Amino acid sequence: MGLGRFIHHFGAFLLFAATVLLVVVDITAPVVNDISILKVELGDSMQGSGVTFGTFGYCVLDVNGSDECSKVQVGYNPADVITDATGSEFSNASENTAKALTRVLVLHPVATGLCFIAFILCLGAGTLGSFVASMVSALACLITVVVLACDFVAFGIIKRKVNRSSADISAHWGVAIWLVVVAGICTLAATVVVFFTCCAGRARRRRQSRKMATIHE
Repeated sequence: MGLGRFIHHFGAFLLFAATVLLVVVDITAPVVNDISILKVELGDSMQGSGVTFGTFGYCVLDVNGSDECSKVQVGYNPADVITDATGSEFSNASENTAKALTRVLVLHPVATGLCFIAFILCLGAGTLGSFVASMVSALACLITVVVLACDFVAFGIIKRKVNRSSADISAHWGVAIWLVVVAGICTLAATVVVFFTCCAGRARRRRQSRKMATIHE
C-alpha cells in the first residue's frame, strides 16, 4: 500500500469515526436517558435527581424511582422544563431563543448521514469519488459547526441561568457536546486529507501520462 493510499484510508477512518460519534449524539436523551448535551443536577428538596437534555428531548431522572422522559420530537422548550423542575424563571427572549434553537438540532442526524455518505464515497477511492467525498465531508463539517454553535447558545442560556439561580442546583455540559466538537474536528481533517489525496492522485496520473507520451515519441 502506497503512502497516498494509506493517507486516503486515514481520511476515510476519520469520517467513519465522526459518523459513530454523531450517532451517539443522535441518541441522547430521551432515547438514552443518561447521555446528554447538558445535564442539570437538582437539589435534594426537588423532584428528581437531575435533568438531561438531548437532541430530540429531555429526561427528568429518578422521579419516584424511575425516569420521566419527553417524547422524541423536533424542538422543545428547555427553559420551561427547568422552570417546572426548579421554579427558576427565564426572560421571554431567553426562553424563545433556547426553544427556537432546539429545532436546529435536527441537523445532528443530517450531519451524521452526510459523514456516512462521504465515508462510503471514500471507499470507492477513484478520483471522482474522492473529490465528491471531500465536498460532502466539507458540507458535513459546516453543518456540524452550525449545529454545535446552536448547542452552545441554546443550552448555554440554560446553563448560565441554572448556575446563577441557586446553590442547590448546578448545570454542566454532557459528554455529547464534546463528541460533536471531536466529530467536527474529524470531518474537517478528513476533508483536507481526502481532498489532498484526490489532488495528489490526479497530479501523479498526469505525470505518468506525460512520461508515457515521452516514451512513445
